[in-house]
Amino acid sequence: MKAAVSAVVRGTDGDRRCFWADGDPLYERYHDTEWGFPVADDGRLFEKICLEGFQAGLSWLTILRKREAFREAFEGFDFERVARFGARQVQALLKNEGIVRHRGKIESAVNNARRALELAEEQGSLAAWFWGFEP
Repeated sequence: MKAAVSAVVRGTDGDRRCFWADGDPLYERYHDTEWGFPVADDGRLFEKICLEGFQAGLSWLTILRKREAFREAFEGFDFERVARFGARQVQALLKNEGIVRHRGKIESAVNNARRALELAEEQGSLAAWFWGFEP
């Protein structure tokens, strides 16, 4: 019989973390400062939505490693700016080796920016819409 894997491990720095965050500084920093923390900033929420979409089928570590390039490519995840992206910007993003170059995911991020803009206009902010579902 195999021993069960512990869900919590102690890192080399002595801090306790979820097992998946152990061993890579990017994962550790993400775990310790972001994962599971509530977010009420519209830009950060939009970034999370986009990065989750780009992550589909890939590891989260891949996305974390490309995060700064994503931030640059998507105008700091300012959804008002991304909502104005057109075919020319999509083509440029498809050539950007720093990000995940998947047409469907890029076009989805642009569409999500347009929807986020609509929600922010209707609800006062994107965060107000998200947090409206809190029990």
